[in-house]
Amino acid sequence: MRGVIVAVSPEGVIGLHGKIPWHHKGDMRRFKRVTLGSTVIMGRKTWESMGGRALPGRRNLVVTTSAQPGVECFPTVEDALATSSGDVWFIGGRGIYAEAMDKYADTLDVTYVPDHVTDKDAVRFPAIDEARWEPGPLQPHEDEPELQRRVWTRR
Repeated sequence: MRGVIVAVSPEGVIGLHGKIPWHHKGDMRRFKRVTLGSTVIMGRKTWESMGGRALPGRRNLVVTTSAQPGVECFPTVEDALATSSGDVWFIGGRGIYAEAMDKYADTLDVTYVPDHVTDKDAVRFPAIDEARWEPGPLQPHEDEPELQRRVWTRR
C-alpha cells in the first residue's frame, strides 16, 4: 500500500513558515499508529521542519539533491520507492504530495482540522481531482472527534 497522509485546514493549508500551524494530540497519535513500522517519504523542508530527526519506528527517506545527515536521501521519489517494500506513506510537503497523488499513491488519508489559516505565505495541499480519486465517507476522527477524516481511493 502506498498512501498520502495529511491534515488540512478549511482553506487547504498544510503548513506555515516551516511548521504545522496547529497541534491536535489525537491526530498526532493516529499519525504515529498508522505510520509505525512503515516507510515514510518526505521532502527536505519537511525533514528540516522535524528538526532533522527521524521518526522512530519507521524507515525515513528524504527526497532531496543535497545530502542530509542522519537520514537516507534520494534525488527522486521514484528512486526512494525503488528501495522500499511494505507500506509507504508520503508525509509532505506539497511537492511530494502532488507527485504521489499524480503517480504513486493508492489512497489519500485526509484529516480535516477546524483551524483557519489565512496567511498568504501558507502552503496548501494540492487539489484532489474527483475524476481520479473516489471519496470515502466523511467521518469523525477516532482519536479526536472534533476533527473529521476521509479516505480517498484512486479510481
